[in-house]
Amino acid sequence: QVQLVESGGELVQPGGSLRLSCKASGFILDYYTIGWFRQAPGKEREVVSCIPIGDGSTYYTGSVKGRFTISRDNAKSTVYLQMNNLKPEDTAVYYCAINRRRFCTLLEHEYDYWGQGTQVTVSS
Repeated sequence: QVQLVESGGELVQPGGSLRLSCKASGFILDYYTIGWFRQAPGKEREVVSCIPIGDGSTYYTGSVKGRFTISRDNAKSTVYLQMNNLKPEDTAVYYCAINRRRFCTLLEHEYDYWGQGTQVTVSS
């Protein structure tokens, strides 16, 4: 059974850092591209970052470039999203999702499985 479980979300002050984890089970992570998405209250879900299979290019949405870093540890079946210099506008539920495409895709409908999400709140 394919399962994705996000963790690491919490309340943090502006300027702080968090590392989100997405633990995969029921499949071999090596063969999947992983995306991180987020949904803020009253807004549509948006792609934040993506890391493809193999050595392809990662993707970051403009508002997080230079602050967020995506990485994967296939041996641990885990994908990470390191988030630095957090801003109130980063407040959202963060989701990880997977697909079998070789390169990053930004379209939600192209992802096959999703986690349940983890809440990130940036506030003083």
